[in-house]
Amino acid sequence: MLFNSFQFAIFWIVVTSTYFLLPHRLRWLLLLISSCYFYMVFKPIYILILGFTIVIDYFAGIMIEQAEGAKRKQYLLYSLIANIGVLAVFKYWNFFNENFSFLTQNLGFQNPIPMLEILLPIGLSFHTFQAMSYTIEVYRGHQKAETHFGIYALYVMFYPQLVAGPIERPQNVLHQYHEKHKFNYYNLVEGLKYMIIGFFKKVVIADRLAMMADVVYNNPTQHEGIPVILATFFFSIQIYCDFSGYSDIAIGTAKIMGFDLMDNFRVPYYSTSISEFWKRWHISLSTWFRDYLYISMGGNRTSKPRWYFNLFFTFLVSGFWHGANWTFIIWGAIHGFYLVFAIVTENIRSHINKALGLVKVPFLLHFVQMIITYLLVCFAWIFFRARNVTDAFEIIRRIPRISFKSIDEQVLSICSNKPEFLIAIGSILLLEIIHQLQRREQYSRNIFGSYPTWLRWSVFYVMIFMIILTGVQEGGNFIYFQF
Repeated sequence: MLFNSFQFAIFWIVVTSTYFLLPHRLRWLLLLISSCYFYMVFKPIYILILGFTIVIDYFAGIMIEQAEGAKRKQYLLYSLIANIGVLAVFKYWNFFNENFSFLTQNLGFQNPIPMLEILLPIGLSFHTFQAMSYTIEVYRGHQKAETHFGIYALYVMFYPQLVAGPIERPQNVLHQYHEKHKFNYYNLVEGLKYMIIGFFKKVVIADRLAMMADVVYNNPTQHEGIPVILATFFFSIQIYCDFSGYSDIAIGTAKIMGFDLMDNFRVPYYSTSISEFWKRWHISLSTWFRDYLYISMGGNRTSKPRWYFNLFFTFLVSGFWHGANWTFIIWGAIHGFYLVFAIVTENIRSHINKALGLVKVPFLLHFVQMIITYLLVCFAWIFFRARNVTDAFEIIRRIPRISFKSIDEQVLSICSNKPEFLIAIGSILLLEIIHQLQRREQYSRNIFGSYPTWLRWSVFYVMIFMIILTGVQEGGNFIYFQF
């Protein structure tokens, strides 16, 4: 079920209202049944995959806690193999098989392994990673095993963040499903604020920019210069608004019922380094890889070559997590290279900044670093968005081909009409105002709470009107549903 659908509006009103009408002892059951329905709207049969991993991990958690010595690791491995195995079959089988077929053909024989005629279960990587974090934390002794099967199932399936995160840790949310939440007017208002911002990002900005970016990225040989640059810029804003918009709606939906989910984005395009970018972008995933892969491999507590390898490999795996396509692997590798290169050249860059006098003008240095970081991120986004590696390199090749045609003509080559373009630019500017207000409040959960009532409600009323009047009604899936 899509957040940006009339069906969800009815679903949300019914579930939220019923939640507060029911006694506490029945609320977990309502949320679990509702979450099952929410997921089954996409493809009912795939609920069985979720059920399989939930049963495995529920019993694995209990056995890990009760076992001693090597048995604990053995039960953890059973859990990880089950979860990674599901990912391997449904998400990566055909990718590996296609590449194996390419290899066998070049060696002169036929690949006997068949391709699987299956669709990727929606949000598979998200709820699989959330399930794995549970058994890992139980194994590490940071979380008690959950003995209530329904509560554990709800931990994996809680509908607001089921298909696109945030990827929660058991320490943050499991106890919340046991707690009694009374209706709270403050939670209602703050939750609605998050939802309004999320819908504004999705239907006003992301879905509109998607149409413009698609014109170029679906036909890369037909465009060059400014249209390609604009499309890449628009995609960078589109993917941010699409994904952070989903997270905002998820956080707001949960907040109204009294649940606190973690922040997943903190204006990442204001970062002054790639390292800082990954502390602000998809925080629940970047911290997952940091805690469960990077640190487990030794992190930076090793020799420098091994440290560089740990960084690069972590981001290579992160790229592969995003999709079974070489474009995602290259995207992850690029970010891994950025981080290693930044460490290796830290002293050189420091000397350059001093030689240019930038250290004496902190504001200018900050601005230059922010622009460079954003451009590096945009370059990597080309591979993330392109349909294949060939298209990605074609787009890169066409960026420098600046045309001397009129700007209006070049803009209209990717946009249906000028008002659409102006609405897109205007909505991006409004979003930047919102970002500035949030930054000054240090991303407080009380959105704009320190500002005058007339100012904060003016901003929200403008967003509501824009959602109603300019929102793209035929918007598609959220981008990260495919992962």
